[in-house]
Amino acid sequence: MRFSNLYNDFNSYQQLITFYQDNKDESFSDIHLELSDFFSADLSAVLGSILDIFLSNSNTILFDNLGSRIELILKKNGFLSYFGYKSEIDNYSTTIKYQKILPVDGKYFKSYIENELINSNLSSLPKMSKGVKNGIIEAIYEIFVNAQIHSETKYIYSCGQLFPKKNELVFTLVDRGISIKNCVNKRFSSNLSSIKAIEWALRDRNTTKKDITGGIGLALLKEFIIRNKGIMQIISNDGYYSFNEEGEEYRLFVGQFPGTIINIKFKTDDVHSYSLKSEEKINLENIF
Repeated sequence: MRFSNLYNDFNSYQQLITFYQDNKDESFSDIHLELSDFFSADLSAVLGSILDIFLSNSNTILFDNLGSRIELILKKNGFLSYFGYKSEIDNYSTTIKYQKILPVDGKYFKSYIENELINSNLSSLPKMSKGVKNGIIEAIYEIFVNAQIHSETKYIYSCGQLFPKKNELVFTLVDRGISIKNCVNKRFSSNLSSIKAIEWALRDRNTTKKDITGGIGLALLKEFIIRNKGIMQIISNDGYYSFNEEGEEYRLFVGQFPGTIINIKFKTDDVHSYSLKSEEKINLENIF
């Protein structure tokens, strides 16, 4: 399959879902793909999760055409090393490494988020108090824990990319599990659509964990993204959800993704500082 300009948008996710649908029943076959146009490197997490399904069915993955710039960045973030390519050193430190993490490795994932995404001097994130930093770390970790507990996935995939010219830092987290819809419907014996299930999961304090209050971290993350003028997207099964400062969007895909994708985009040219009201800081422009 030839992919055309894979950004973090609905049409790009649809291309990846179509690629999965077209090849998911193949066994002992050669699966060809071309990445010669633009490829947002954080989507390595999505592509990697799909290619692992094909490999588990004894298929062979063939990169027929890799654009030179795409090949270089996918060597720098470590993605292509899983397919026999030699890695390259990221001298400009614009990549957040591609990872395949076992669900039991929660401590490793939390350290990865702290060091690669939030506390890295190279991430250029806005100024944040310790409370806000910890809240965002906990929110992303909460996403990991939800996948760990509920999705029944074998691996959790993650990757990120800094785009200095666009003033954007993007991070993608993927599980190849039972999807938000199936998780919520299984827990509550309901029959929600993918979109309704995503909508339910995003409400403050909603959780499928029994006798545990949840959802607090995601609410804080959502508030930060709105103030930062960033974007958050959730793709699960055939449902698509996106929000930014301008509002929310729900759409349906043709076909289904075999799990859940969370994509977060932070704006790095945000000159505001962020703190929690409970920290009683002063002279900060944005206070939660």
